[in-house]
Amino acid sequence: MPSYHAVLFDFFGTLTRCVQRGSAHQATAELLGCPADTLVEVLDRTYYQRASGQFGNAEATLRWVCDQAGVHPSDLAVRAAVASRHRAIRADTRLRDEAVPVLAALRQRGVRTGLISDCTHELPAFLPQLAVAHLLDVRVFSVQFGCCKPDPALYLAACRRLDLAPADCLYVGDGGSQELTGAERAGMTAVRLAAPDLAGHMVFNADRCWDGPVLTSLTEVLDLLDPVPCAVSV
Repeated sequence: MPSYHAVLFDFFGTLTRCVQRGSAHQATAELLGCPADTLVEVLDRTYYQRASGQFGNAEATLRWVCDQAGVHPSDLAVRAAVASRHRAIRADTRLRDEAVPVLAALRQRGVRTGLISDCTHELPAFLPQLAVAHLLDVRVFSVQFGCCKPDPALYLAACRRLDLAPADCLYVGDGGSQELTGAERAGMTAVRLAAPDLAGHMVFNADRCWDGPVLTSLTEVLDLLDPVPCAVSV
């Protein structure tokens, strides 16, 4: 069995349950004076541009989205919509029940942990309030780093921060953004999480042809590591 010194996780759909846009996003569209379906179309079409931080901070990015949608809200409305969008994405984010126990178990075994996520500005803002935050040794966010998966730079940045070689790291993700292929190209071992709830997960550029190892629960990650030595009675 390979010996891994770190396990790196995707966030949405991996440490969290299936993600879908909830009803709270309607309020964002209303604040911007934009039809909800138009806003969703622009958001979907421009995801990777936004997730790589091309347009500056959250307000500047949302202002650019409005331009693409053909609406021109006031600065006050944009600021209110940024806060509304933050609340909406936070409401869509539900950690898996096993996320905290698995991360805690990894750290108890002396295995480092980390997060590599394609995301827009909201996740870095609210992650510190989540129960997994203190269990992650490194966090690499695409919106802060300037590129998205499967760019090897994201994976290698996490390795540098851990002071580990890619071969020492296991990567776990649901397969969005060609992340599994990207992790392997960077030199890591990758496994796909295919939990039952992910059938309805909102995903972009999925690893459709992935033929590597597949897990059905995060708890199965622990089975891929060296077993914990048993105490011997004398």
